[in-house]
Amino acid sequence: MTFQEDKLDEFMAIFGQSKDQIRAFPGCLHLELLCDLDKPNIRMTYSRWESAEALEQYRQSELFRTTWAATKKLFADKPMAFSAGQLDVL
Repeated sequence: MTFQEDKLDEFMAIFGQSKDQIRAFPGCLHLELLCDLDKPNIRMTYSRWESAEALEQYRQSELFRTTWAATKKLFADKPMAFSAGQLDVL
């Protein structure tokens, strides 16, 4: 997520207020916030979920809707999101 530089503190406050609720959401195994070391206004959340269904339940929740609504107003560029699965390497 690329944020307007003057809105980064506002995003950090939103994340600070919601991170524990997200971590406590059923099916959430892990959540952390990462930043681009070369571009400090770029942030990425990394989360692990028990299943795709658990993630979808979160995406349909009021917690996600309200957090996302507040966050997306702060963007400087279109956000990217993707889901990934772990590969077994032989």
